[in-house]
Amino acid sequence: MFCHLSSLLGSLVLAPGFGSIIGPLVVWLIKKSTPFVDDQGCEALNFNISMLLWGLIAGLLCFVLIGFVLLPVLGLVWLICTIIAAIRARDGIAYRYPLTIRFVRPVAAA
Repeated sequence: MFCHLSSLLGSLVLAPGFGSIIGPLVVWLIKKSTPFVDDQGCEALNFNISMLLWGLIAGLLCFVLIGFVLLPVLGLVWLICTIIAAIRARDGIAYRYPLTIRFVRPVAAA
């Protein structure tokens, strides 16, 4: 659960975008010996890296005006998915984020 919520905290305290990556990365690196935290931390990290990438692409699309619509939609998707993932993780259910590129693999799967 903390892997998912740390992205919210990182965005609020550090900076939107890159701050949302630092929180899950720290939690995942500290607790990756636990299989569930390893899986969910990796999932949260991949999702936040993917959302940063999608946000950069949407930012570039602001030049053709569609980015102004995509950026708020991406922000809302990020917030809703992060909250759903935290609730599922609290209940012990593994959550798979949509729109996620798998940059990092769980240690157990490697």
